[in-house]
Amino acid sequence: MDLDSIECVSSSDGLDEDEIHLHHTLHPYSQSHHHPELSASKPRYGNNNTAVNGGPTATAPATNVHELLECPVCTNSMYPPIHQCHNGHTLCSTCKTRVHNRCPTCRQELGDIRCLALEKVAESLELPCKYYSLGCTEIFPYYSKLKHEGLCNYRPYSCPYAGSECSAIGDIPLLVAHLRDDHKVDMHTGCTFNHRYVKSNPREVENATWMLTVFHCFGQYFCLHFEAFQLGMAPVYMAFLRFMGDENDARTYSYSLEVGGYGRKLIWEGTPRSIRDSHRKVRDSHDGLIIQRNMALFFSGGDRKELKLRVTGRIWKEQNPEAGVCIPNLCS
Repeated sequence: MDLDSIECVSSSDGLDEDEIHLHHTLHPYSQSHHHPELSASKPRYGNNNTAVNGGPTATAPATNVHELLECPVCTNSMYPPIHQCHNGHTLCSTCKTRVHNRCPTCRQELGDIRCLALEKVAESLELPCKYYSLGCTEIFPYYSKLKHEGLCNYRPYSCPYAGSECSAIGDIPLLVAHLRDDHKVDMHTGCTFNHRYVKSNPREVENATWMLTVFHCFGQYFCLHFEAFQLGMAPVYMAFLRFMGDENDARTYSYSLEVGGYGRKLIWEGTPRSIRDSHRKVRDSHDGLIIQRNMALFFSGGDRKELKLRVTGRIWKEQNPEAGVCIPNLCS
């Protein structure tokens, strides 16, 4: 399949359509991009969620007991069951299988000895969240800390780019710059959009994704996805919106998508999903505008051998989302 043969024509906020020729706009899922380190003046976060090349960051209080709870193999905090060898050296249960039941310190056989004393000591500890340097000030009992960190609002976001396995993480401004500079994503300002997706031979496209588009409005960033995949045995196209922020903030916005032609149209209205939910999770939940290929080709007109699909839409902010009142407030 010729990846350079795809054209995306887009415009926003009532402007005339500008023709944009996208190179490699269509990305098979097997393609991957890896940007573990982002170039920016703000702090950057690598794959271990630690700040790199940034400004001054806070230092977590460390104790000798806390150091004792660090696995010597993976360096992660240990949780029950904590194992030890006959000489008293400890390691976590995950690494016990990795070292083939041999102590990594003295090479003696580990057996099935648990370090109950260390487990009890850990139970009495209270420690700060690992994202303390990013703003979280919470203190947790040792055994509750891990659960919190998986849901912490201060944890870095993953790159929302679709069609790749990009490992970059960071805050929203950093990821916006990353999408623009590294993934060459189209950036638009405004809360309405008018895109036309063109493919010369749409029957070749069975499981791929178009490059996403990022919109900036209400001081926030939104990712518009449009792609083709197999839904059961039926080839379909799908468009959906994701919010670059947490789920609670995403619920304060709504969006609509419309596609049509020749006196027919399909309309979708919904709430954007947070980028905390992966692109694949949103797609597989079918939470967006889904168009069967035959219908998409009907909307394209002509001999139905070329996809010319126009997708329009808008984003608005709910005035009182908790009360369920939907009052559009389009940005200027």
